[in-house]
Amino acid sequence: MNIEAISKLHQTIIILMLRFAVGFDYLEENLLLLSLTDELSDTPNVNISHSINKMGQTFCCVQVEQSTVAIKEWFGKYNEALDPGCHCLPWILGQKIAGRLSLRVQQLDVRCETKTKDNVFVNVVASVQYHVLAGRAADAFYKLSNPSKQIQSYVFDVIRASVPKLNIDDVFEQKNDIAKAVEDELEKAMSAYGYKIVQTLIVDIVPDEHVKRAMNEINAGNVWQILGEKYLLLLLYQCSVTAARLRLAAKEKAEAEKILQIKRAEGEAESKYLAGLGIARQRQAIVDGLRNSVLAFSENVPGTSAKDVMDMVLVTQYFDTMKEIGAASKATSVFIPHGPGAVRDVAAQIRDGLLQANNTIN
Repeated sequence: MNIEAISKLHQTIIILMLRFAVGFDYLEENLLLLSLTDELSDTPNVNISHSINKMGQTFCCVQVEQSTVAIKEWFGKYNEALDPGCHCLPWILGQKIAGRLSLRVQQLDVRCETKTKDNVFVNVVASVQYHVLAGRAADAFYKLSNPSKQIQSYVFDVIRASVPKLNIDDVFEQKNDIAKAVEDELEKAMSAYGYKIVQTLIVDIVPDEHVKRAMNEINAGNVWQILGEKYLLLLLYQCSVTAARLRLAAKEKAEAEKILQIKRAEGEAESKYLAGLGIARQRQAIVDGLRNSVLAFSENVPGTSAKDVMDMVLVTQYFDTMKEIGAASKATSVFIPHGPGAVRDVAAQIRDGLLQANNTIN
């Protein structure tokens, strides 16, 4: 509707007709709102749509916005709550709109200063979300003149009753419990006035600045202590791992040495066994050779016996040995007793040994 299009004449006629119909006193407020001059659109604080709504009420029509209820009175007594839409309100019959209530969820932030159990002053900020119950709009309108103050009082009461029982660290840890206590108390108290508590949150806990600085220093010290403990645990873990690895390495080394010794012993045993076989074969070959030599010498030299041949062989080997000892520059082998006559004794001993062996075998 273009307000500026109404002429001055039409304005005067409307005002005179309304004065004649309803009287000057009732229309005093509406006439001020109906001052349709150029100053109306130029004034930023004047809501033109609200003024038009007042005009409609003057013509027995009222508009209720969405998510809003209007409180209707009849000659000053509550009549009903009007839902959103257009309603006929014959003011000439004593009906009027006493006020309006929004059904939207509203939020109230409450800052409460209190003291903890360990004598630390803190500012607790609680955020309360609430709305008017549509079916109990009359209670919300008539029973409370200032719901924000009422809610704030209950929040103060619960917080100042709960926080002094806790230490400063417990306040931070149990803020959800504090919020739940505030919500329960508000729900129980405000439901009697037609208000629904949607949710209550403890959004901030602010200690005194000096206390906050001290807590930060303590936390910093605790952090360094924790880091030191973790570093010490890491060193201990590394030492234990190193010790375990050393034990494992020593065990593996011992096992390796054991295997080497076993293999070395097996090798030595095998070597000695093979050496014994070699010596046995060597001696067998020597015996066979001596036997062949004795037989051949006895056949070629008549009148000689096997004893004479063995004596001659032993003497020959004796002189060969002495020759080798003399040829060596650093020989340490010495025959005791030393002399050619000792060969006969050696021969006799060998002969006796052979005879004893043959007797044993037979």
